[in-house]
Amino acid sequence: MSRFSLLSAAFVFSGFSALAAPRPVAPPDSIGVEYRNNKMLIKHRVAPGETLYGLARRYKVPVEQIVEANPSLKGALVTNQIVLVPRNRVVMTAPASTRPAATTAPTTATRSLPTDARGNRVYKVEAGQTLFSIARKFGTSPAELARLNGVTTSYNVRLGETIIVAGTPATRPEPAAPVAAAPRPATRPERADDTAEREREARETREREARERAREAAPAPTPTTPVEDDRERAPERANEIVRRVSENGLAMVIPTDASDKYLALHKTAPVGTIMQVRNIMNGQSVYVRVIGKLPDTGENSNVLVRLSKKAVQRLATPDQRFRVETSYVP
Repeated sequence: MSRFSLLSAAFVFSGFSALAAPRPVAPPDSIGVEYRNNKMLIKHRVAPGETLYGLARRYKVPVEQIVEANPSLKGALVTNQIVLVPRNRVVMTAPASTRPAATTAPTTATRSLPTDARGNRVYKVEAGQTLFSIARKFGTSPAELARLNGVTTSYNVRLGETIIVAGTPATRPEPAAPVAAAPRPATRPERADDTAEREREARETREREARERAREAAPAPTPTTPVEDDRERAPERANEIVRRVSENGLAMVIPTDASDKYLALHKTAPVGTIMQVRNIMNGQSVYVRVIGKLPDTGENSNVLVRLSKKAVQRLATPDQRFRVETSYVP
């Protein structure tokens, strides 16, 4: 009888132990997990201003693995979009809150700005500034500036351009006008990523100022000389609108390149074509000249275009393989 009692107690204890066993816990900034082919995928809801590089740094996963897990992912991320992030272990540290920052009163620097006809506080862009540096200057975020001005967070502001920094409650969205709102200061704690981002911003500012000085000192280009510019060239003829070719794919550097020019190898574009190449991850773009055909063999089978080292440096990417968008008129 005592043996039967001991066995019964053992079964009951093992049942409670199974119920109390720990289960995989999703990271605090995700909305759940799912499993595919014995691999855990974190379901992450995109917050305003987040990018693929930001998700890769947060989860410590290469950007290429995130792109492979999301075949339909193209271009910049969209707020509230669900992105699957492959992970081999559970994230234990909670990142900064992804909730939008609370709207506060305009800062002293914002109140000193002039206003437009609707009462919005506006600012004229100076040399070397970006959407990110302007947001930091006035205590708001790039996502808020993009929303106020009806653009994306990857938009490249231009020297002398007037943008809205803070709006009034009476402002209403119009088809060609920005949506006004109060600025939102960043409320998340300082992280190591912020220091690296500030250093990158300072480096880009110095490079932009150097390019501005070079453009001012350089003579006007001849009609036969292609001019590299960050701005997207508008179609000059009606047939360009119909015939322009745009493609998305991977880009790599030309391994044998030793020139200091903006050059490219492409699979279909004719030799001599002036092609715009845009880095999908950060919005940086460059114009290159096609100097040859890229063979569809070996490693090149999955590559859309190969660029010279000078062009890759202009696109400001640390990766050996990165996603780009090409656009040209054949």
